[in-house]
Amino acid sequence: MSNWDLMMPGMGLTAIGLAGVVLSYAEIAHTFIDGMHALTGLTMFVGLIFLAAGILDGGVSTSNRAKATVLVIASISLGFGTYAFTMNTSAYTVTMAGILMGIAFPSIIIAYLAMKHPQYAKPVGSIVALASATGIIAWVAFGLVGPDTYMIPQEVAIEEPSAEEVAPTGPVFTIEMLEGSAEEGNPDYGPDAAVVQQGYVVEWVNVDAAAHTATSSADFGETFDTGLLGPGESFTLDTSNLEVGEYEYFCIVHPWMVATLTIEGAKEPIKVVMPEGAAIPEDGQIYYDPEVITVSVGDTILWDNADTTVHTVTSGMPPTDATGVFDSEMMMAGDSFEFTFTEAGTYDYYCTFHPWMVGTVIVE
Repeated sequence: MSNWDLMMPGMGLTAIGLAGVVLSYAEIAHTFIDGMHALTGLTMFVGLIFLAAGILDGGVSTSNRAKATVLVIASISLGFGTYAFTMNTSAYTVTMAGILMGIAFPSIIIAYLAMKHPQYAKPVGSIVALASATGIIAWVAFGLVGPDTYMIPQEVAIEEPSAEEVAPTGPVFTIEMLEGSAEEGNPDYGPDAAVVQQGYVVEWVNVDAAAHTATSSADFGETFDTGLLGPGESFTLDTSNLEVGEYEYFCIVHPWMVATLTIEGAKEPIKVVMPEGAAIPEDGQIYYDPEVITVSVGDTILWDNADTTVHTVTSGMPPTDATGVFDSEMMMAGDSFEFTFTEAGTYDYYCTFHPWMVGTVIVE
């Protein structure tokens, strides 16, 4: 009869091990690591050994208790097995199940023959052993020696496009992680409340001696996250894909460092016209309309050549003192040129073809 002293711990170990294997390979319990996969698998197999030894102790039991035990274990196995097949993400589930079935089915057949027809158990067992050995030898042999390559369809390698990072090209707005900001109560980000037009590039620069981050608060870094920036390091964020609105962010290392980034909709450029006749130096002639214009940091000016001849918009003072801040180069009649001012100051400019044409942009 069956040995219940072996069967009871066998059932418990089998159930616990099987549940652990399914949970770990299904990635349900993310605390399970690779070592836990192996441990729960070992627990399951040890439980099966105890269970099999208990059931077969003194011969195969046909009692109702033994049948009920087999039914319970089969139900648990099928339940967890079905769940594992449908929910797990492991690529080895089917292989593992196939190996287990390859072992279980011959074992069941041999055990049944040993009980009902013992004269057939030995020859059937020999056949199964020889078949297993043949399969293993064939598997290893074909793994070492394969057919000629002309019999195997050749896979054509498809070159994936290189994932080179493209540097943002919009105007840059700089936010500094201020010196001493690692101490609670000190000024942290400068500016603390940044207002940036959509399409700008925000650059965080760490000028402190400690490492910092700028991590979006609402979603804990899903919108943007600079990662850990050491002293002197920087991170750029292209705001073209950010929606208009206010984004609070903080430093993960020093959570008292909190600031806001407000994204505004892009503004229409401010227009300056080079009117018809601007190339003629005479009293009362307007060369740039308006000649002096005041704008805010972040504004864009569009120069429109409405004249019938070629002009330029070149920062500096005539005749040849170009500063290199901006230069439209040659603008034919009807052409236009845009430039976004990201720093406050006074910017003089002129036309290199007609140096009497001068203008000024005051950025506040």
